[in-house]
Amino acid sequence: MSKIIVMIVLLCSFVHSASARISADQVAIVINTEDADSQLIAEYYQKKRGIPQQNLIKISMPADKNSIDQKKFEKIYQQVKKQTPDRAQYYALAWTKPYRVACMSMTSAFAFGFDRSFCAKGCKATRLSGYYNSDSERPGDELNIRPSMMLAGSSLQQTFAMIDRGVESDATRPEATAYLMSTSDKARNVRSRRYRVIKELLSDNINIEQIKGDVLQDRDDVMFYFTGLKHVEAIESNHYLPGAIADHLTSSGGNLSGWRQMSILRWLDAGVTASYGTVVEPCAFTQKFPNPGIVIERYTNGESLIEAYWKSVAWPGQGVFVGEPMASPYAVQ
Repeated sequence: MSKIIVMIVLLCSFVHSASARISADQVAIVINTEDADSQLIAEYYQKKRGIPQQNLIKISMPADKNSIDQKKFEKIYQQVKKQTPDRAQYYALAWTKPYRVACMSMTSAFAFGFDRSFCAKGCKATRLSGYYNSDSERPGDELNIRPSMMLAGSSLQQTFAMIDRGVESDATRPEATAYLMSTSDKARNVRSRRYRVIKELLSDNINIEQIKGDVLQDRDDVMFYFTGLKHVEAIESNHYLPGAIADHLTSSGGNLSGWRQMSILRWLDAGVTASYGTVVEPCAFTQKFPNPGIVIERYTNGESLIEAYWKSVAWPGQGVFVGEPMASPYAVQ
């Protein structure tokens, strides 16, 4: 394929009309009654975002495990579906554990229902999300998909702080920068081949810096930070603007408990408003991770965080989204 054709394909995939930010009655909060913090998170988020009382859904599952099995989840999911108001298009999951359902992430299991076609054992493709790069503004009604995001954090106070940043971000339209890091880790640097085109196409939306290096530090205007490493150093040295998105392409960043690689919760501890990571070995398929161009284009054109971030992952079955779903820094009031 020639460079000209590649540019046209990428341009067509990025250019979309902006949609209005999502409304409070479109978000349902799912609460785990076995988790004391879950109730507190739900109450805090409901108050901050004005979520209607009828959009609070209560379930029961173990709060001390990283994962639950398919059978347990399917019982919970049926309960959730029965309690979900007709207008609700998205789920906010008010807990940090569990974050995995057998071979799927918790957020994908709630979005699609449990479906093994979204799983893969080893280096294999998974099912394409019907929400990927779509213009749907009502995915529950139009696609039978309810994108989900975990209201999670390393502590209750960190989760509250993340929610506050999301609320604070609305319609701020800040002067900001998107940082695209090309790292020394060849296996995890696979997204960097898109960076040049992203910068060419989207520099009118936001300042974009393409940096060759493993460390970004002492920057005060970070709205996007995309990299690929097992561990990312000096992230606390940067100032992340309200609504900021950051993630690192690696195998187990979605293991929120932490393991041999950096958990995506580290980003939230540093001041980011949302991140994404995989809970099952994905191999280095770019389709299993956010496409920076799609996230940047959609977010800066006014879509909410949950819309822009979810629409950027083609194969999201193994990946978990954490953040404040309604954050909309580029919405027009």
